[in-house]
Amino acid sequence: MNATPVPVVSVQSVGSDAVALELRSPEGFDARPGQFVKLSATVDGEDVSRFYTISSPHITETFETTLTIDPTGTFGPYLSELESGDTIGVAGPFGDAYYEDEAQTLIVAGGPGVGPAVGIAERTLMDSGETAIVYVDEDPIHEQRLSALSEQGATVFVVSDSDALPSAIEEATDGTEPQPFVYGFADFLEVATDALGAAGVDTDTAKTENFGPAPDA
Repeated sequence: MNATPVPVVSVQSVGSDAVALELRSPEGFDARPGQFVKLSATVDGEDVSRFYTISSPHITETFETTLTIDPTGTFGPYLSELESGDTIGVAGPFGDAYYEDEAQTLIVAGGPGVGPAVGIAERTLMDSGETAIVYVDEDPIHEQRLSALSEQGATVFVVSDSDALPSAIEEATDGTEPQPFVYGFADFLEVATDALGAAGVDTDTAKTENFGPAPDA
């Protein structure tokens, strides 16, 4: 799928070395929170591209993706320095681990996985559903949106250690059977899936997106 050049709407800091990138939606772009797009640009004469997961609850004239920045990387610092009106290539959407109107959702996220987590949780509440987020990060991202979700009735656990996952997931589900989602880097997915099983969640039903090894973004 060829990339479509689109303008940048805004770039906002959402945590330490993390930004939310709002882009103009390409013509005919139809996506769900949890799907991902391929962003591409020419950086220092080299064509570079990376995949980033959508973090907005709805696709309108714009959409948002959230990314963490490795200061020693190439593409992440480039994206973080974009300004309104700059152009970047967008292809997609891709992926099948996304929200499909489930009445109850549970999103387990690590690091930048909180991007799709907040998007799915916000959409679930907008659709009059019930939602819970269990998020592992020593330096949380999107704290304002997480606080707003909690105020709106979502169950939100932010923990700094993955050892706390099983008990947090068990408390978040509280005997219910929500659709589980898991987003994060490869090592986190394994730990999170084990935690879901330990908490009594059917891991065969989980929708997971593996961000791969922690990249030089």
